Amino acid sequence: MKLEVRNGSFGYGKHMLLQNLNFSVESNRIMTILGPNGVGKTTLLKCIMGFLKWKEGQTWFNGQALGSGTNEFWKHTSYVPQSKQSVYSYRVIDVVIMGLNARQNFFAMPSEEDYERSYEILKVLQVEKLACKSFNQLSGGERQMVMMARALISEPELLILDEPESNLDMKNQLQIVNTIERAAKEFQTSCLINTHFPNHALKISDTTLMLG
Repeated sequence: MKLEVRNGSFGYGKHMLLQNLNFSVESNRIMTILGPNGVGKTTLLKCIMGFLKWKEGQTWFNGQALGSGTNEFWKHTSYVPQSKQSVYSYRVIDVVIMGLNARQNFFAMPSEEDYERSYEILKVLQVEKLACKSFNQLSGGERQMVMMARALISEPELLILDEPESNLDMKNQLQIVNTIERAAKEFQTSCLINTHFPNHALKISDTTLMLG
């Protein structure tokens, strides 16, 4: 797996928020994007994933420009956005299974094997006790752990996370950071992570991109 940004630039009108960025994320590596709020970290992720169009430059994935292979990109990539108030009334185990949609027919009924896989992912992340609880009744830290499980069930080559520790207390922040580090090793997944916590970046990163 190799994700690359080549000469990436983005802005609104004449204001350039990101200019001439060049970097890559290799297989089984953790890269953090570090910087204060408002510097463009989330915008950068949206450009990388194709949610926003680069003004200049391109995202490449496994040697293919993203614009010509977006579907292939999402077969190998999972995304965990910033934590927000839940709209899911489903059981946790069903929310995790939803992470398989990118690789299955959206209307396909989950199999017994899917449920077993969902429970095993929750068990690896040490939150299997939540399996039958309603997702919208969980705490912020619990919801973020479940969203991590949802992202990992499809066994992605690349996991992209947008400030996964935001709006959490210190205990839950450390749990999320430790889970990311463990997931990268146990699932052989590369990670690209936005954060504004330098100590978290230093703890888990193989490389760090500083935005200022």
